[in-house]
Amino acid sequence: METPAERLPAALARRIALAAQGFAEPRPTGAVGVRQLTRTVDRLAVVQIDSVNVLSRSHYLPAFSRLGAYPRAELDRLAGRRHDLFEYWAHEASLLPLRLHPFLRWKMAAAEQHAWGSMIRLQRERPGYVAEILDRVREGGPLKASELAEARPDRPGTMWNWHAGKVALEYLFFTGVLTTRGRTAGFERVYDLTERVLPRAVLQAPTPDRADAIRELVRTAARALGVGTERDIADYFRLGGADTRTALGELVEAGELTQVEVAGWERPAWLDAQARRPRWIRARALLTPFDSLVWERPRVERIFGFRYRIEIYTPAAKRVHGYYVLPFLLDDALVARADLKADRQRGVLRVQAAYAEPGVDLAAVSAQLADELRLIAGWLDLDEVTVAERGDLAGDLAAALLRHRP
Repeated sequence: METPAERLPAALARRIALAAQGFAEPRPTGAVGVRQLTRTVDRLAVVQIDSVNVLSRSHYLPAFSRLGAYPRAELDRLAGRRHDLFEYWAHEASLLPLRLHPFLRWKMAAAEQHAWGSMIRLQRERPGYVAEILDRVREGGPLKASELAEARPDRPGTMWNWHAGKVALEYLFFTGVLTTRGRTAGFERVYDLTERVLPRAVLQAPTPDRADAIRELVRTAARALGVGTERDIADYFRLGGADTRTALGELVEAGELTQVEVAGWERPAWLDAQARRPRWIRARALLTPFDSLVWERPRVERIFGFRYRIEIYTPAAKRVHGYYVLPFLLDDALVARADLKADRQRGVLRVQAAYAEPGVDLAAVSAQLADELRLIAGWLDLDEVTVAERGDLAGDLAAALLRHRP
């Protein structure tokens, strides 16, 4: 007779998910260095990159959310001169630990199946052009897309109106022939031959077959999530459903995952056999919209009862909460959200709106959020925090900042 699936209370599943994402441990009390940063990236496996800089480049924020203030230059060093991390299209454009490079080579080899239409169109309309760009990098060294600038296609209003040189470089990046040597101060990729950037040990590591590679990506995603549905796990590395189902079955058979039922979840879930099951979570963090804890919005709503949408691309008049809104995690709940902007010229962290979730203690949440805002302001070298009069939490938050002004 088949053993019935373990049934997890929703609150326990939430705590398991938070622990897997690094929120069950207190922030370091001393200086944060390479060891803690490396451990955090290894735990998350994927740190999404986004170019929006209204508060901070997004890839800096997950480590801050978990570790507190740390030197951003150390993360730059891991991704740049040390090359302990590499960039690739995983969830989206992402920083990843080097160990995952072999497990993404199947995707690189199948680039034409996954590439965007502009890449396929370039190959068709300008045969030989991609090869010319590759020769230029091979012979002339690292290259930026701006050095190949041409007139852009007439598609105003889109972020993907790349010129042909950028498309060619991105295609070569997708295939794994090129990688990122670093980024400019303006956040532009500097492309170079992968063989000239990544350590020899990584390049010489055997390439697993596709099934083994996908199994490792599913294993990694399940570990990073703690507990998740098939869709949650597939979404972490943007894997197909059929591939994910096959790998999940194999990992269950191997005893690495257990199929479970979570109270209130409509679909079955898979639990990492080694996942921590904390009795409580004591955490406090502002989360970038691209944090792996919140990037899959249906999962956020299912686990936290928190409906979250990023409104960057929504016309201003139609925005509900603001332009760059960060959820606020307190203990094991998402209790508020704040629309934040770093006014670097004036040295001010601007809270352009602040909203509380229904039923929370406004005074308690405001006091904790005020402390977190001061912490992130100091980390961003901003001297002051101001609060605009927008949102049901704004008044209490402004008062909390005044009461506890240093």
